[in-house]
Amino acid sequence: MGTNAPEENFDQGEFDEDDLGEVQIEATAGRKRLFSKELRCMMYGFGDDQNPYTESVDLLEDLVIEFITEMTHRAMEIGRTGRVQVEDIIFLVRKDARKYSRVKDLLTMNEELKRARKAFDEIKYVGAEAKIKEK
Repeated sequence: MGTNAPEENFDQGEFDEDDLGEVQIEATAGRKRLFSKELRCMMYGFGDDQNPYTESVDLLEDLVIEFITEMTHRAMEIGRTGRVQVEDIIFLVRKDARKYSRVKDLLTMNEELKRARKAFDEIKYVGAEAKIKEK
């Protein structure tokens, strides 16, 4: 009988598996989900169900946020300390061909959009100026 007592104490530890699960659920439920809608659409686009499991979306979002946080901290440590600049991100992904290519594509697209907006604003401005002269 004396040998069973320690086993009983071990089985009746402070934390049950159920208690740990509730703590984890509460911790993730309390945080606002930033990318849920976008991640659901991306998951569907890559072949998942149109309405993926919430747990899958939450897990993916946790991974995305962890990646963004880690990259931001690493970027803040290089270059101008305490600031994140585009060049810092490029430096961090320079050895990963896929990420580097995607960053370059996004930066190129951003520049093209800026030029298009500027051209559109100039056309709109010239049109408004012409209407003023007609009066």
